[in-house]
Amino acid sequence: MRNDRALWTLFILPHEALRTEAGSGPAEEGEQMSSIPLPPEELDTFPKLLAHHAKVRPHRPAMREKDYGIWQTWTWKQVQEEVRRFTAGLAAMGLRRRDKVAIIGDNRPRLYWALTATQALGGIPVPLYQDAVAEELAAILQHAEVRFAVVEDQEQVDKLLEIRERCPTLEQIIYDDPRGLRNYQQPFLHDYDRVQEEGRAYETRHPGFYEEEVAKGRAEDISIILYTSGTTGRSKGAILAAGPSIRALRDTVVFDGLTERDQVLAYLPPAWVGDHYLNYGQSMVAGFCMACPESAATVEEDLREIGPTFYFAPPRIFESLLTRVMIRMEDAGRLKRKLFHHFIGHARRYGERILNGEKVPLGPRLYYRLGELLVYGPLKNVLGFSNIRVAYTAGEAIGPDLFSFYRSLGLNLKQLYGQTEAFLYVTAQPDGEIYAETVGPVMPNVEVRIDQNGEILFKSPGQFLGYYKDEENSAEVLTEDGFVRTGDAGYFDEATGHLKIIDRARDVGQLADGSLFAPKYVENKLKFFPFIKEAVVFGHQRPFATAFINIDMDAVGNWAERHSIQYGSYQELAALPKLYEVIGENIEQVNRDLSRDPKLAGCQVRRFLILHKELDADDGELTRTRKVRRRIIQERYGNLIDALYDGSKRVHASVEVTFEDGRKGRLDGDLAIAEVRHFVAEQALAQEAAE
Repeated sequence: MRNDRALWTLFILPHEALRTEAGSGPAEEGEQMSSIPLPPEELDTFPKLLAHHAKVRPHRPAMREKDYGIWQTWTWKQVQEEVRRFTAGLAAMGLRRRDKVAIIGDNRPRLYWALTATQALGGIPVPLYQDAVAEELAAILQHAEVRFAVVEDQEQVDKLLEIRERCPTLEQIIYDDPRGLRNYQQPFLHDYDRVQEEGRAYETRHPGFYEEEVAKGRAEDISIILYTSGTTGRSKGAILAAGPSIRALRDTVVFDGLTERDQVLAYLPPAWVGDHYLNYGQSMVAGFCMACPESAATVEEDLREIGPTFYFAPPRIFESLLTRVMIRMEDAGRLKRKLFHHFIGHARRYGERILNGEKVPLGPRLYYRLGELLVYGPLKNVLGFSNIRVAYTAGEAIGPDLFSFYRSLGLNLKQLYGQTEAFLYVTAQPDGEIYAETVGPVMPNVEVRIDQNGEILFKSPGQFLGYYKDEENSAEVLTEDGFVRTGDAGYFDEATGHLKIIDRARDVGQLADGSLFAPKYVENKLKFFPFIKEAVVFGHQRPFATAFINIDMDAVGNWAERHSIQYGSYQELAALPKLYEVIGENIEQVNRDLSRDPKLAGCQVRRFLILHKELDADDGELTRTRKVRRRIIQERYGNLIDALYDGSKRVHASVEVTFEDGRKGRLDGDLAIAEVRHFVAEQALAQEAAE
C-alpha cells in the first residue's frame, strides 16, 4: 500500500507544520542570531579552544547524540569535563607525547572527545574509516606506528584482534560500546568508562595535570594525521599542524558568518577531512553545536529533527536524495505528480534567479511563493533542509543539473574546492556569486596558480607539512617555493574570475582526433539521472567515448515493480533490455547537452554497457569516500573496454568479488552492449525546437 498520507503531507502542509520540537532551529524562541567574536588568536590548539568555550559559553550546547530515540545534549563545560577525565585516563595508561592513537568508528561524541584528549596530551590522532576491512586497517596501523586505538564497538575490536599480531606497535585498545564484549578477557582491552574512572583517580593524584598538559601545546604541534582516500593507489598520511589548521578555520568561519547559534549534523566518516574540518574544526572555532545521528540508517530522520543551519554533503548524497524524491513521486497519484513537476519546472526557470537576488517579474515571483507553500517548502522539510543558511558540496565535481535543481528550491547550496593537503578550502563560492560550473574565487589568505600543463597549484594557511614517512611523494607534491600540486586541471573563468575544474589532470586527455576528453565532467552529468548511480567514461586516445553504467538498485527496482517486471538479483535487473532503452535515452540527453559545448562535444558517449555488479570499495574499485579508482577499473575490466570499441554486441564478464564476511568469489555474466545516438550542434538545436 502506498504511503499517500506521507505524500499528502509532503505536498499540502506548510513546512512550518512539519517541524519537530528538536528541529525548531538553532536558536531558542525569541533569540536572535548574534555575531560572536572569534576566540583570541593565541589559542593555537584545539584543547585550548575547548577550554575557551567552556569558560565563555559553559552552558551552551556543544554536542548532541541521539540514543534509543532520545537526543542527549552536552554543554561546552560538560564536554571539557568528559575530555579531561579521558585525557587523564590515557596518561594513566602510559600515552606519551607524539604517540599515535587510531580512532575508528561512526560519529560518536566519545570518539570526538578521544581525539581532543589525544591532542591535549600531545599525542597524534589517526582517524581511520570505520568500514575499512581488516587488511586496510593493518596497512595504516603499521605505517603510522599506532600505539593506542579507541574504537566504537565489537565490530572494530574484532577487526583489530584479527590483525594485532601484524601490528607490533599496537599495545592498547579502548572501546566505547561494550555490547558483545563481556567475555573478551584480553588484558589490552579496556572499557571507555573504566578509562575515565582511572582518569578521575589520576587527577586526584596529580592536581592541575590537565591544564598543564593543555598549556604545553604549541601551534607547531602535529594536530592530526589524515590518510587520503587513495584514488590513485596507496593512501598517504597528510600531516597537519595545530596552529595553521586553526588559522584556516578562522578564515572560513568568518567567510560564512558562523556563530555559536549554528548547528550541524556530523554524519560523514570522521576519518575524512570534510568531517574533521567542517564539523569538528569549525565547531571548535565558532562554538556551535555538533550533533551525531543515532545510526547511519537514521541520518535522514535525524537531519529533519535537528534542522541544521550549516550542512555539507558530497555530490553522491545529493544524488541519492534526489533519486529517493523521484521514486516517491513515481508512487504518488497522478494529480500530485502533475503538481510536483509543474512547480519544479517553474522553479527551474526562476528559483535560482530569485535566490541570487536577481530581478524577476512580480507574477513569476508570486507564483514561486505559491510553489514554496505547496511543494518547495514541504520538500525541503522532508529532506531536513528547512533551517539551512549555508550548504556546501565538495569532494568531487557535482553535475550542473543536480546543483541547479537544489538551488532552484531555495537551498543556498554552494561549492567549495579543497583537499586534505590544503585543510581544506582553496576556493569557495560567496553568497551572490554562484555559478554551477565553477567552484568560486580564491579564499582569503590562499594563493592559486595554474601551471603550464593546466594543473592547479595552491598555497594556504592550513596546508599540510608533508606525508608521514613518505619523503618521495612529499617532494613530488610540494614545489620549491611552497606550493602544493593538486593533480587537478582547471582554469580561471575570464568573465567571473572563478576557478573552473575540468577533471583530474591525469584523467584529462584527448580523443584520437585531438579533441578534449574530460571523463569526470561527463560522468557527473550522467549521474543526475535517478537510474544511474555510477558511471565510468572511457575515450583517451580512442575514436569516441564509451561508458560503464552502474544502476541505482532502489530506483530501478521501484521502476521494475511498477511495470510488473520480475527480477531476482541486481545482475538480472541490470540485464533487462527495457532498462537499456531507458539508460540509452538518459545518455542521449547528455549527448545533446554536450553537443552545445564546442570544447566538449567530442565527449559524447556512443556505446555503453551496464555492469553486472556494483562497483565496490571492498573490491578496490572505489575509495572509502566512493571515488572511482579509474586505473583499477581499467585493469579489472580491460576486456569489457575493448569490446566497447571492437563492434561487439555482447561480452562475457568474469570478475573476483569480496563478500561481506571477507570471502572471495567470482561473478560471471554475459553483458549486452548498446549504441547511443550522438549529435552535432545543429542537430541538437533543431531537435530541441521540434520537441
